[in-house]
Amino acid sequence: MIVAALTACASAPYQGDSYTVKRGDTLMSISRTVGKDHHDIAAWNKISDANEIYPGDVLRLKPPATAAAAPVSRAKPAAATTAAHERKAEPKKEAESAAPAAPSAAEAERLDWMWPAQGKLTATTDRNLKGIDITGTPGQPVWAAEAGKVTYAGRGIRGYGNMIIVKHSRTLLSVYAHNKSIMVKEGQTVNRGQQIAEMGDTDSRTVKLYFEIRSNGKALNPVPLLPKPRS
Repeated sequence: MIVAALTACASAPYQGDSYTVKRGDTLMSISRTVGKDHHDIAAWNKISDANEIYPGDVLRLKPPATAAAAPVSRAKPAAATTAAHERKAEPKKEAESAAPAAPSAAEAERLDWMWPAQGKLTATTDRNLKGIDITGTPGQPVWAAEAGKVTYAGRGIRGYGNMIIVKHSRTLLSVYAHNKSIMVKEGQTVNRGQQIAEMGDTDSRTVKLYFEIRSNGKALNPVPLLPKPRS
C-alpha cells in the first residue's frame, strides 16, 4: 500500500524533445529535470560555457542528427525487408533533413531594431564576439531595441551584473547587461525605445552596455541588424 502511494506521488518523467529555460535554471538542474546528462545537453546545443543559458532559451534534448523513428511516407507495407532496405539506403538524407537549421537572421531582419544606447561601440573579446559593448556614462538611458516582453530582470547570472532579457517572438531575445539600475519588471511589456535601465558597470571594469540578439538561444551578430550609426 505504501509503495503504491509513493509510486502514485512520484513525478512523471519529462516528456518532449526541447526545454525552455526558466529563471534560476542551471544546466545541472535542467539535466535532473529532463533526465538527460548535462554533458549531452551542452553538446547537442553547442554550449561551451554552462553559465551562458538564459531564461527563454530553447534547448534541444536529443542529438541534432537523430532522424524520425520510421520513414512512414517513404515505405509501403508490402514487405518489412523493403522498408528496412530503404532506411539503410538513405541514412545520410534522413540525418540531414532532421538536423536543425543554424541560427538565422531572417526573422530578426524583419524587426525594426534600434540602438539600445548612445555611446562608442567597442570590440568584445570576453564572450567570443557574441554581442557588442557600447561604452558610455553612468546613469545614461538604456532603451529596448524592439518591442517585447521582459522575461528576466535581475542579477542572478554571473558576469552580467544587472541584466534584462526581452523576448520579441517565440525564438528571438535581446540581452542588456551591466546596468546600474533596472527600470522594468519581469512579465512587463515594453515598447521599442522605452527606457528599461540606466547604464552602469555591475560585473564590469568599465561603464558600458553589453547587448546581444539571440535566435533559438544562439547569438546573432547584432551590428548588421541595427541602423547604421550617423557619421
